[in-house]
Amino acid sequence: MQIWPHKHIHTLANFSIQDYKSVFELANRFDALKNAGTKKIPALQGTLVTSLFFEASTRTKNSFELAAKRLSADVQTFAPSSSSLTKGETIIDTAITYSAMGADTLVIRHSSSYITFEIANKLDAINSKTSILNAGDGLHSHPSQGLLDMYTLVKFFSTKSLNPEILNSKKILIIGDVNHSRVARSNLWALSAFGADIILCGPKTLIPEEFINFFKTPAPNQIDDPVKSRGSITISRSLEESIKIADAIIVLRLQKERMMENLLSSIDSYSLDYGLTPDKLSLNSKEIPILHPGPINRDIEISSKIVDDYPNCLINNQVANGIPIRMALLYLLHKYNK
Repeated sequence: MQIWPHKHIHTLANFSIQDYKSVFELANRFDALKNAGTKKIPALQGTLVTSLFFEASTRTKNSFELAAKRLSADVQTFAPSSSSLTKGETIIDTAITYSAMGADTLVIRHSSSYITFEIANKLDAINSKTSILNAGDGLHSHPSQGLLDMYTLVKFFSTKSLNPEILNSKKILIIGDVNHSRVARSNLWALSAFGADIILCGPKTLIPEEFINFFKTPAPNQIDDPVKSRGSITISRSLEESIKIADAIIVLRLQKERMMENLLSSIDSYSLDYGLTPDKLSLNSKEIPILHPGPINRDIEISSKIVDDYPNCLINNQVANGIPIRMALLYLLHKYNK
């Protein structure tokens, strides 16, 4: 495994092919240890991982904290409602405070896009050794979710050794509210890096035509794309036609809390046109994998029958795979700072 090149993890836009392979190789090792009955290793013993979650979270927050504990790190949890934020302290000063307490890694989730870049720049300016790991910032990025989604698909398609190249030319259908989804944006960077062709399907209000040019908007201060050749992005307004040609489906949650205006005529009409049901899924002759980052709005974006009964619904696999992926990210950041 090559030396890890990133002090901070903000986005997958600046991940190289080798970066992805390093994460997956390490995650696979951690997963194998768990399957062999080893649930805790001393890899990060003596380090401090602090989770700063300014938004509600079940899967990501608990997954990161469990990942840190399985690596034997000390875990410090932040609660906004009982912090000095209520007294007027800024988010950046909060981060600086935890860095001064000795945090090796700050895992941050916040409603503002690019806030982790701002915090990292401030910490770097004062020569802090603390790394920032973005756990979701506004509409911008959710790198660990993008990685675990990709890892889940690679494991599904790989019959022998884990090989992300297996995604080359696969048609991955992403359904729903792409415009308000940081998960979808991370999926686009990750899946395209290994040649997957991505179909975005939903109404124009949730998938504007501008997403065709998504790869032309890299990370802040990034000049060159580290991936020289990516898969394609196409946009479809017909779910039925898209399902027919898909090799895998990722269903997105309607991000109603992030919608600044009424973008849908009704939830019922959206569900009728773009909700994934057994009847629509049957249009595909293969038993394709179904993913959803959660939480699920049952029987709105995806049928309960698919969630509960479809054998290749991999939602629980995604949750389980999140732990070794996040273990890998925490470990790699620690190695950078060594």
